[in-house]
Amino acid sequence: MTVNRRISVAPMMDWTDRHDRYFLRQISRHTLLYTEMVTTGAIIHGDVDRHLRYNTAEHPVALQLGGSDPDDLARACDIANQYAYDEINLNCGCPSDRVQNGAFGACLMGTPDIVADCVKSMIAASDAPVTVKNRIGIDDQEDYPSLKRFTETVANAGCKTFIVHARKAWLKGLSPKENREVPPLKYELVYQLKQEFPELEILINGGIKTLDETEEHLKHVDGVMIGREAYQNPYILADVDRRFYGDDAKPLTRHQVVEAMLPYIEQHLTEENATIGHVTRHMLGLFQQMRGAKQWRRYLSENAHRKGAGTEVVREALALVPERDDEALSA
Repeated sequence: MTVNRRISVAPMMDWTDRHDRYFLRQISRHTLLYTEMVTTGAIIHGDVDRHLRYNTAEHPVALQLGGSDPDDLARACDIANQYAYDEINLNCGCPSDRVQNGAFGACLMGTPDIVADCVKSMIAASDAPVTVKNRIGIDDQEDYPSLKRFTETVANAGCKTFIVHARKAWLKGLSPKENREVPPLKYELVYQLKQEFPELEILINGGIKTLDETEEHLKHVDGVMIGREAYQNPYILADVDRRFYGDDAKPLTRHQVVEAMLPYIEQHLTEENATIGHVTRHMLGLFQQMRGAKQWRRYLSENAHRKGAGTEVVREALALVPERDDEALSA
């Protein structure tokens, strides 16, 4: 199975759920989308369908797992096989307290041999390609030598794709939010990794805000993963298909994206305890930097959780944004 990872949207807790991914898929047909991190425990002991189901329109879509026990990760991959994800990714970069207490996420940067064992087990159990998302290091690790050692060890276990967040994670003293912003970005270390391991697929992540920046990074690495910018300003993805995948089909305008979401929202409302807010919270940034954007955000935020609120709320919010300003990018 071949996955084109040239452009992807990062797994983000509380953000990249199935509703957000379906929404982003209306904007870009080719961008690889990732789930939020799902722990092995949630899959093995929890409501599997709630954690793993998705709409087939989301393809290409990857599942990110959190865990550090090779047997549990293999079991989770085996369960995930029935959902036919395009990729399964191991989280070695999340610095949250919950992850640290479970001894996985960014902690794993300090134990490359354990990660290698995990990857071996995952590859043996998974029908989909297995990848790793990691930081350039943690705490007082020396910079490039530690990153090189980690990559080499895990690659020898069979991993061929590494998505590298070009910041260290400081597990002591910084919050997860600060860990996304305070440690300096060192893109040159990721570039060096690609130079030294040309046979590996190396993707870069961290602080990337524009498609022009993306083009610059692609001169040095195989792919770019966009994080918060793709959530807060999702229409940045509208020109991805043309610029990076050679697809000249004209993207939907922002208004057309909203219209395309209405049947999906209607279907969602047939589920137990569903509200339109489960979906519309991901759509708030769609009109970023356009006239009416503030009114769109405010109307949805104030009315989406109103009892009995349906798609009429979305239509009313959409009417607050001038359609004449909303043209799709040139094909």
